[in-house]
Amino acid sequence: MTTQRQRLLISIPYLWLIVFFLLPFAIIVKISLSHSTMAMPPYLPVLNVAGGWSSLKAYFAELNLENYVFVLKDSIYVVAYLNSVKIAAVATAITLLLGYPIAYAIASASSGWKPILIMLINLPFWTSFLIRIYAWIVVLSKEGVLNHLLISVGVISEPLTILNTNFAVYLGIVYAYLPLMIFPIYATLEKLDISVYEAARDLGCSRASAFFRVTLPLSRPGIIAGCFLVFIPATGEFVIPSLLGTAKSPMIGRLLWEEFFVNNDWPLASAISVLLLAILIVPIVLYQFYRQSVERRGG
Repeated sequence: MTTQRQRLLISIPYLWLIVFFLLPFAIIVKISLSHSTMAMPPYLPVLNVAGGWSSLKAYFAELNLENYVFVLKDSIYVVAYLNSVKIAAVATAITLLLGYPIAYAIASASSGWKPILIMLINLPFWTSFLIRIYAWIVVLSKEGVLNHLLISVGVISEPLTILNTNFAVYLGIVYAYLPLMIFPIYATLEKLDISVYEAARDLGCSRASAFFRVTLPLSRPGIIAGCFLVFIPATGEFVIPSLLGTAKSPMIGRLLWEEFFVNNDWPLASAISVLLLAILIVPIVLYQFYRQSVERRGG
């Protein structure tokens, strides 16, 4: 009975992944291998399961990779992929530089202050993501709060163009995803054995040396988890570059939306989605190989 319960509990997350990730992804892959057409849904061929084996053979005979070839050959999409990865990587680095000191400060705070500080970090999630990004338009526009403040204190004489720039995109991503970097790092720092740090201090390490030799290496799992939590959604981000960014520096999430809802080209948009997922899976797979190699060397 116990074994059956354990298997049932273990099967629940796998079932969840199959229903809400694997099956939708299989549908996207199927559409990406189809032809675009003026119909509803706007793609062909459509697999007819009732047709049996002959229908299945006909379906696979009509499959093609022209959508993937078109995406990889078109410089617009290639530049958008590269630009998305660059912006996500830079924003992740900035988020790490800001998030680690905050997480370290929370972990070092007294037990009475920790719940309050965690609640303050978590407060932005209580407000709609879209509303929070719209608020930055009011702050960053030429007639916005930031330009008005800089002019009033005499720092500038005329408004700066901050909105619809890459700087605004970086600012929006860092603001939106900073808590996702803080929480995993804090969770790792909270579990560290303080005696290891104290032993390093007793052996002659300065505070800075003990931090870089002991605390920082031991908090690496939280750093890596935080970087994944920020980099992966930031690469496919749509709302922030659409509201704060510029068309001169497109991100793949915006092009993906346009192919689905403006051009109504579902097969091409699906191919873009599959390639985007492939790009995001690469760092995860590399990290898994790295962890396995470290565990083997440790063993």
